[in-house]
Amino acid sequence: MKVDKQKITDAYAEHGELADELIFGRRTHKDRRGFLRGAGLAAMGALVGGFIPFHRNMPAGLIPAALAQSEGIAGKDGLIQLSDRPLNAETSVHMLDDNITPTNRHFIRNNGSAPASVDADNWTLTVDGLVDQAMTFSIEDLKSQFEVVTKALVIECGGNGRAFFYPPALGNQWTFGAVACSEWTGVRLKDVLLAAGVGDGVIYTAHEGADIHLSGDTIKSPLSRGMPIDKAMDDDNLIAFAQNGEALHLMNGAPLRLVVPGWPGSLSQKWLTRIWLRDQVHDGAKMTGTSYRVPNRPVAPGEEVATEDFEIIHEMPVKSLITTPANRISHLQGDALQVRGHAWAGDIEVSAVAVSIDFGATWQSAELDAPVNSHAWQNWRVAVEFPEVGYYEVWARATDSNGISQPHAIPWNPKGYLNNALHRIAVNVA
Repeated sequence: MKVDKQKITDAYAEHGELADELIFGRRTHKDRRGFLRGAGLAAMGALVGGFIPFHRNMPAGLIPAALAQSEGIAGKDGLIQLSDRPLNAETSVHMLDDNITPTNRHFIRNNGSAPASVDADNWTLTVDGLVDQAMTFSIEDLKSQFEVVTKALVIECGGNGRAFFYPPALGNQWTFGAVACSEWTGVRLKDVLLAAGVGDGVIYTAHEGADIHLSGDTIKSPLSRGMPIDKAMDDDNLIAFAQNGEALHLMNGAPLRLVVPGWPGSLSQKWLTRIWLRDQVHDGAKMTGTSYRVPNRPVAPGEEVATEDFEIIHEMPVKSLITTPANRISHLQGDALQVRGHAWAGDIEVSAVAVSIDFGATWQSAELDAPVNSHAWQNWRVAVEFPEVGYYEVWARATDSNGISQPHAIPWNPKGYLNNALHRIAVNVA
């Protein structure tokens, strides 16, 4: 039996649990198992390379780990590939331990295919729309005409954490690794817009990239997002041409991209070719319908929500990660366990991080660093001691400067956005 692995991977990414029935005829039971049998079991076995002895225990909607691991992405170090059409890959949490995320560990989020040519010497950026004077810049023009700055900036996919919603939400099943904080070098978006002149009545930007729609249709755009002009004027938004002191990686938008920290990563347009100013909310690809939007009210899990009841996501919520130690470690009782990680909070700062080893009954404050610049994540650390042997979970909770803390769980939403629930790791103390 011939099995198209890519189509199956795409189906799980797009349809989640429903892919079980669509591909393998496996209906989900109330305990979230989906029994495989007959042709469906044979197909799954062919997919993973052999019979599955415990197939009756497989959770519904589970994409086999045999498919989840990347076979290697040039210039990237062990990213977990979620799909390759388009290419999307996240970073294991313990590989995000660096204060500044190395380029080879920065996650990849694509909506289309990378452009065929990314010649930095001949690349141009056009700024037009409701401006006083439309302008076109080469990368060398940007470097010579504007102040070049370097900043550590967080980029996080709006769907980071989608894998933990039930019922499953449609889209790539990101766990924790669709976030990074690299050093980006470029010029301020604000400076470039002011040079062109922001026209009267402008309320929104619109961005275009050179990536190619998955259909191959060059007329269609896979992604064209925008933001309110007030956000566009933030000093930390960059038109970037370097990452961590080197030219951009192709899968991170080479040779030119936007970096818009604090808001969903989809605003950080890759392979940037055009920015235009509008007197209306931008209506480009992935700006309408339910893309990067959440319901304007609480909804029940699985509830169908009318499109007009969705609103655009702006600022990302407060969040933290435990990057050391890795999940599921063994530890010797009597020795303090050194725990550390990062925390960030949209357009504001994190004011505190605390950890718990008793499932949230009590909390221990962690040492928290100030950000190296605004919109950078903040590093934290704490020494944890365990009173006796046994199974423990270390929970991390960040609180932002407005006093809002991470929740234990967030309300369900249809697209699985903005999951900032507590991160936790398992520790067996012996």
